[in-house]
Amino acid sequence: MSWFKRKTKGITTTTEEKKDTPKGLWYKSPTGKIVDTEELEKNFYVSPEDGYHVRIGSKEYFEILFDDNKFKELDANLESKDPLKFVDTKKYPDRLKAAQEKTKLKDAVRIAVGKSKGKDLVVACMDFAFIGGSMGSVVGEKIARAADYSLKKKIPLMVISKSGGARMMEAALSLMQLAKTSVKLAQLADASIPYISLCTDPTTGGTTASFAMLGDINISEPGALIGFAGPRIVRDTTGKELPEGFQTSEFLLEHGFLDFITLRKDLKNKVNQYLDLILNQPLRS
Repeated sequence: MSWFKRKTKGITTTTEEKKDTPKGLWYKSPTGKIVDTEELEKNFYVSPEDGYHVRIGSKEYFEILFDDNKFKELDANLESKDPLKFVDTKKYPDRLKAAQEKTKLKDAVRIAVGKSKGKDLVVACMDFAFIGGSMGSVVGEKIARAADYSLKKKIPLMVISKSGGARMMEAALSLMQLAKTSVKLAQLADASIPYISLCTDPTTGGTTASFAMLGDINISEPGALIGFAGPRIVRDTTGKELPEGFQTSEFLLEHGFLDFITLRKDLKNKVNQYLDLILNQPLRS
């Protein structure tokens, strides 16, 4: 029984000597699969065990889409104001400042232009980490400016949606962005400049009611939540039980709201393949 007796008393271990597991070493998917974070990153942030597409932001999507991760960010310093002097549990400027410090982002969308498979592409990508990817004046203005840049340079536009909807702290000013972005996309259509919309998890509210569903090609990642109102609201309003898989990308594809679903590892090739087909130009290998 000497195995269980401490022979030396007063043993101490300094903090520096303690062998704790580093934070972020493993990722647990919603289905319970455990994945090494390095392996997850190498696999485009998709769990190899179950194919679950982990939520990522503009930094990761730019890495995926732009050749050698080289791009020029446009209108990077636009920031929201507080015209309504909105206060909930905290003042809106304080909430903005906290989100900026936490995410190192100015607002919930970034726009950039660069080469994707050798040809220019403008990408506007939303970041859910910034106040739930909510769409305020800056988000609408930056997407409108991305469309203006595409129109001026005659470059295809891609918008990656990841949003909880319009930003309530800006009230009607947020809702105005639906009309503004829709008008800009109509101008692109009139000029025959392709617009591709990628809906990722989640794409809800005002984004779905505007630019997210107005693409020449509307695509999504597997398993993404896409809808206007949430399932609970729809259920309570209609008084009916919802079908299995309601508001998933697979459900929307089956009912004609999406053109196709693509795995993240295939995203760059798929987007450029369809751009080549739309523009009637030779397919890039």
